[in-house]
Amino acid sequence: MTRERTARPGSRHHHQGPAAARPHARTGHFDDPGDLACPPTASPDPLAELSAAGVSVWLDDLSRELLAGGELEELIARKHVVGVTTNPTIFASALAKGDRYDDQLRRLRERGTDAEAAVAALTTDDVRTGCRVLAPVHRRTAGVDGRVSIEVDPRLARDADATIAQARTLWETVGEPNLFVKIPATEEGLRAITEVIAGGLSVNVTLIFSLDRYRAVLDAYMSGLERAGQAGHDLTSIHSVASFFVSRVDTEVDRRLEAIGTPRALELKGGAALANARLAHQVYETTTAEPRWRSLAVAGARPQRPLWASTGVKDPSYPDTLYVSGLAIPGTVSTMPAGTLAAFADHGTLPAPDRDREREAARAHFVALADVGVDFADVTDALERDGLGTFEKSWAELGATVSGRLNARTEPRSSSGSDTHADSGETEQASESAELLGIYLNDHLAGASGGTELLRRTADAHQDRKHAAALKDLAEQVDEDRRALRRMMSDLGVAFDPVKAGLGWLAEKAGRLKLNGHLFSRSPLSDVLELEAVHTGVQAKAACWRTLRVLADTDDRLDAHRLDALLRRADEQSTTLEELRIRAAARTLGTHGTN
Repeated sequence: MTRERTARPGSRHHHQGPAAARPHARTGHFDDPGDLACPPTASPDPLAELSAAGVSVWLDDLSRELLAGGELEELIARKHVVGVTTNPTIFASALAKGDRYDDQLRRLRERGTDAEAAVAALTTDDVRTGCRVLAPVHRRTAGVDGRVSIEVDPRLARDADATIAQARTLWETVGEPNLFVKIPATEEGLRAITEVIAGGLSVNVTLIFSLDRYRAVLDAYMSGLERAGQAGHDLTSIHSVASFFVSRVDTEVDRRLEAIGTPRALELKGGAALANARLAHQVYETTTAEPRWRSLAVAGARPQRPLWASTGVKDPSYPDTLYVSGLAIPGTVSTMPAGTLAAFADHGTLPAPDRDREREAARAHFVALADVGVDFADVTDALERDGLGTFEKSWAELGATVSGRLNARTEPRSSSGSDTHADSGETEQASESAELLGIYLNDHLAGASGGTELLRRTADAHQDRKHAAALKDLAEQVDEDRRALRRMMSDLGVAFDPVKAGLGWLAEKAGRLKLNGHLFSRSPLSDVLELEAVHTGVQAKAACWRTLRVLADTDDRLDAHRLDALLRRADEQSTTLEELRIRAAARTLGTHGTN
């Protein structure tokens, strides 16, 4: 491991005289201060060394500028970035500057899209693009990294049911397997975490400050996995991280220590954040060594990795890589804002830690904080409230920015009354067309959702293994088609209707028919009727692809080549289903009264 390297005089990580030993006291390392007099060796690539030490390097930033300019690909290739996190503050900053969003905002305005739907379209489009950029990393790491996170509306953080619903909507909207849906770790959010994990989604649990809440998050994750396993989900496909916030802890504790003002209180500044995070990692190790987790691991469950969030140093007197270096623990994720990533790439170091002694020092630090009058439970409660408040404010700013730009007129308009009347008529017609397109595509999306479930149910009940395997493969294809349609809807600015998607007209139709002679149970006729229903649905889907293919000739938001491929696949699916239907009909109906 590289020891601390010599810093440039005048930089934030340079210390002179007696103050040079202070970062060691803060980080909890017990190195001999005299070691600092020895010229340390420099690493030619600190981020490569951090990655080699088992820490996943993620970027805490995303914008269309970052995506369109190729900078994210560059960071992946040269700076060892293997994931991206976002939050409402990041999106608000991205939308407030630059012109990369102008074309999409213009199209959304022409369709009469409201601000809330526009925010959803803009942010999910960026996240989807980020997911696709990171897809090779996702494949290379078997799904561990290559992740992009998007957060549910922070205004829902105290409403579990609304959080669950929006998490599912975001998952459907982005439609990429390397997505993480971020859910705040409020008390209400714990139930949402369990429900979403139980449904097979991958989750980034965010805004964790206290050890007690972290234990509850781990429990919520394991409860969700247990239910997911019972529901038949593949546990190896469910991933999660727990985002433990770091620098904000020092900011709040230091503020209270300065208010106390005693020499002893001031000596404790800058130590709470690392102490808290190190004890959190001990909680993680203890939990994953228990029988409950070991049973899940045997079933294929992936551990919920600790993620160190808020790693940007707020106090300029502290080393600018303090939290990254101090939490370089194998098997964790370190998500860094661009400035911190650049700082670590330039002069980051990896100390040789003694975990037991660090944790001993961490426990002693909290005893000392209590002795001088800092109520750490009150600190973490305040940080959760402030964190949610900050995100809600950023969300409001994001909505206001988008609303303002939707209402802005970027093209000169004629003062002629006739022109104004014509423009009004064109706008009204465009709005009506967009509304009808939304109804049409949401109907087909509902069919795809229902068709997937019906195919899976038919496959599970099918006694012929070969045919069951073919049906399961078809179910996966139909699910991929559903995600493709959802992405096209987003590209077209069409709002997702969760009510229709929840019903799924194909599943509803098959459930109402009940022409198999049995009201609730299956009969030999069930296979025939269900295959007929799915075959009808695939033919309807092909009609949808053909409709969109016509639109693609005049709308560059639609990929004509992709639609051609989907049409070919629909034809293949229809052929396969017809063959299976004929065999099922012959098996069930064709052996009596024939010559």
